[in-house]
Amino acid sequence: MKLAILQTDVLHPEFLAQYQGYGCMFQQMFANAGMALESEIFNVVEGVYPAQTDAFDAMLVTGSKADAFSDLPWINTLSEYLRQRYSAGQKLLGICFGHQLLAHALGGRAQRAENGWGVGVMDYQWRSQPQWLRTANADFRLICSHRDQVTQLPEGATLLASNDFCPIAAFNIGELVLAFQGHPEFSPEYGKALLLKRRGDIGELRAQQALASYQQPHDGLTIATVMVDFMRA
Repeated sequence: MKLAILQTDVLHPEFLAQYQGYGCMFQQMFANAGMALESEIFNVVEGVYPAQTDAFDAMLVTGSKADAFSDLPWINTLSEYLRQRYSAGQKLLGICFGHQLLAHALGGRAQRAENGWGVGVMDYQWRSQPQWLRTANADFRLICSHRDQVTQLPEGATLLASNDFCPIAAFNIGELVLAFQGHPEFSPEYGKALLLKRRGDIGELRAQQALASYQQPHDGLTIATVMVDFMRA
């Protein structure tokens, strides 16, 4: 299988040398999960897109510090591109910003969350189990870092996972779209580094609670397997 990773951000300069970029994080995640997956990274912020869309089995939209509902030219271009790929029957995956952008671009809604930043390791509960979703666990944990949320699903979408803080934490549209709010690709080290950089915006109490949550393991590799199962469906 071949995956196009649509990279929607550049890391903060102090993180670049160690973590490289979100596309590389996904490549490392799939490798750590033992997935035989070929991938190529495209910097869509700079207008770089796959020349041959039919060369890819799926496309993945990464996280970003940008707001999915903002009126930036590159976001408008990406939204239209995703609508075209969806209409063409391309499998699409989204994580965090990608989760929000897919919902927003396909007729749902994403906006600033009323309850503020979601950070640290969070528990989520599965709400639906499509045939390609093999996991039977009642819940899973992911690292998260977001101040926006999906507040309305697109028409035809199914709620896959949620928790009290984030009622729409994952969704799918048939076998074409799969999206998660949390970050399966984040390492705890990167999650904590990003949290500390955003500490002033997040607030000290919530930041301390989030740092304490890293004592729990996360299920990023499980979700990596879910993503590959979806691509194969």
